[in-house]
Order: sequence, then structure tokens, then C-alpha cells
Amino acid sequence: MRSDIFDAFSLMAKEKNIDRYILEGVIKEAFQKMMEKRFGEEAEIEINVNMERGSIEIFLMKSVVEMVEDPDREISIEEVKKLGEEDLEVGDEYAELIPIDDIGRRLVLNLKQTLNQKIREIEKETIFKKYNELIGEVIVSEIYQIKPTLIILMNEGNEVLFPYSEQIPKEKYRKGDTIRAIVKSVEKKSSGLPTVIASRAADQFLYKLFELEIPEIYDGIIEIKKIAREPGERAKVAVISNDDRIDAVGACVGMKGIRIHSIVRELSNENIDVINYSDDPVNYIARALAPAKIDDIYIDVEGKIAKIEAQSDQLSLIIGRNGQNIKLASALTGYQLEIIKYETADESKEEEDETEFENVYDDEDNEIAYDESDVDDGEESDNEENREDDYDDEDNDEGEIQSDENEIEEGNDRESNVNEESSVQDEADDEGQDKQTEDTGKGENKS
Repeated sequence: MRSDIFDAFSLMAKEKNIDRYILEGVIKEAFQKMMEKRFGEEAEIEINVNMERGSIEIFLMKSVVEMVEDPDREISIEEVKKLGEEDLEVGDEYAELIPIDDIGRRLVLNLKQTLNQKIREIEKETIFKKYNELIGEVIVSEIYQIKPTLIILMNEGNEVLFPYSEQIPKEKYRKGDTIRAIVKSVEKKSSGLPTVIASRAADQFLYKLFELEIPEIYDGIIEIKKIAREPGERAKVAVISNDDRIDAVGACVGMKGIRIHSIVRELSNENIDVINYSDDPVNYIARALAPAKIDDIYIDVEGKIAKIEAQSDQLSLIIGRNGQNIKLASALTGYQLEIIKYETADESKEEEDETEFENVYDDEDNEIAYDESDVDDGEESDNEENREDDYDDEDNDEGEIQSDENEIEEGNDRESNVNEESSVQDEADDEGQDKQTEDTGKGENKS
């Protein structure tokens, strides 16, 4: 007998990727409980579910008796004969078919609620089991919804949460884009589906990208010992080769960097330093601090402290931008790194010269300041004396000006007198000349 209830729940189970054998058990259990509510817990009920044909058959087992005392558990031999079961005798069991339509509407509603609850529980368990097995693995998902604090991804019909803290900071995401991420964790909740957390900022995501892009790592020939990472900025990866014929760093980088470049592009141009792992902490730390050149390293194995000695021109390389290099090297090696500045003889001499120059400059400033104070005092006294001398000079100048004016007037008078005398003499000369001329004229007339 085909049931509409069965069809509805078969479609639901298919949408939620529930195995049909699991669904078969759920339906049997639901109908079993329903029949127990109707006929009692002691009733013998047999339920047959055919998933291929989509049919459900419910049988109530009754004992064949001469006289019926309990109709729900017994059936008379005469009734059995009427139903065509000629082979049955008293004491045998008869399987009575119960039509689903005769169950009753109330029981059918209870049946639907029970099936819904069971399917939700199965769905929760299925999702949890599926993604719990995928923890640390890469999944490909589509961006379904973007919220201020997280992004909801859709993976095979299931929602996966992609929090802001697990994103690469400088990446930009758009709805509908396809991204790769690892399953970081799965958490069960008292109500609702399990929470699946995806991440692109975890160290494990970088490990899986290396495993996908580099066959030697996938095959176990090259082993990644440790990863230290600042997502989107820089990462350091320590590798070791289990085959002496294979260079671990060279295999990871690839010819012309083709292997490492594909990983860098996936991580939005995150800088990746691949170094050879070493059991010797001194060599390991020196490699982890590359490209800086280290002069010496002092190790405290018990305290996990390493003191780095390097020249002053290497300090910027050791520390790195915003302290990234030394911080990642410390995380990679597991040692607390302290820097000791090492100065060469030339640098020490330069610093001494600079110190002496600064001291001399300070002394000169003090002397100049002292001389200026003396000069100021001397200038004040000189200015007072000069002002007194100026007053005396002004009085003398006034007397001299007055005498000069008198002398000028006397000179002018003398000059005027001389001029008058010269003019009188000129007039006398002119008269004498005229007289001589007249006499000369008279003599010529006479002759």
C-alpha cells in the first residue's frame, strides 16, 4: 500500500541527504510508536517498509482462539476461515493488515510530528558526523550572504559560517564568489543544526595548500615541521626531506617559483619564507631569521631563550616590518628571541667622535653664553659713558658752531671790504686809461 506520508518524507529525506535505509528505520519506529498508542504497548505489531516501491504495510498479530476475549489481540477461528485462511488452527497467529486510512487523523498528525522530529535529529547527526570528519580539510563553498561580522557559505546545501576573525584581512568577498577554506571546527547545539566554522587564516589552511600543490608533501617525502603565520602579510614554513636526494626547499618553491607562486596567489600575495628545518637550535634560529645575517646566538635550552648577536645594520632585517620577522621566527622555533647589538671598532670610534663633538659643541655654547653675558654688561656701561660723552660733545659742538658762525660773518665783512676796494681801484684805473686815450688823440691831431 502506497502512502502519501511516505512520499512526503522520502522527498524531505532526499533533500537533506539522509540515507534511505536510515529513513526506513525512522518510519518503522514512528509507526511502531503510533500503533502502540492505539493498541497498547503489549500489542504485537509488524511493519514492512519497501523503499523501492514506496509502500508501507502494518500488520497486527492476533492469536486464533475459539472464544474471543480481547479483540485487539485475539481472533476467532470462524473469522479466520471466513477470511480465507483455511490452514490456520486454534493457537496459530494471524497477521491482520491495518489500513493507514483507518488509523485516524489525530494519530496521523502525531505520526508526522514524530517523523519531522526524527528527521531533524538525523539531519543534525548527519551534518555533525560529515563535517567532523572534514575538520582540517579544504572545502569549496559559495558565498551565500555577507554580514558585518561573518559570511555565510553554502556547501552542498549546508550553511557554513565564515567569521571575520577567520578571514584574511585584506581580502574582499562578493556574494556568489567561490572560495576555498578549511573546516576548523564543528559544534553541536541544543536546538538547531550544528555550527560549522570555516577558516582561511588558520595555519592548517596553508599546510593543506602546500599538500595540494606539492606532490612530495602529499606523498610524505617532504614533511612540514612547523608553520608560523600572520594571515595576509607573511608566513614562515619549516620543511625537511625524508629523501637525501630531494631538496626540500627547492621542491616547495618549484621551477621558477611556479609552485609557491600558486599558493601566494591563493593567499592574496602573502609572503612565504620556506626554510630547512634543523635539530640544532642555533642553525634553526639563524635560518628562521633570514634574510638577516647573525654573528652569534647564545641558547638557553631550559628557559627557551635565545640571545641574538648581530651588527647594527642588521637590526632592521632581524626585526622586520612591524616586528613581523622576529615574531614569526620566535613562533616557528619556540624560543624567546632577544637581540644584542654588536658594534664594530669603526662604529665605536664614530660614536666616540660624535660624543666628543657633542661635548665640545656644548662647551662652546656655554662659553658663548658666558661671553655674551659679559659683553652685555660691558655694552651697558659703555653705552652710559657714550651717552655722557655725547651730551658733552653736543655742548662743544654748539659752541664751535657759534664761533664758526662769527668767523664766517667776519670773513664775509672782510671780503666785502676787499671787494669794495678792488672796485674803487678798478674805477681809478679806468679813469686813468680814458685820460691817456684822450691825450693820445690830441697829439695825433696836432701832427
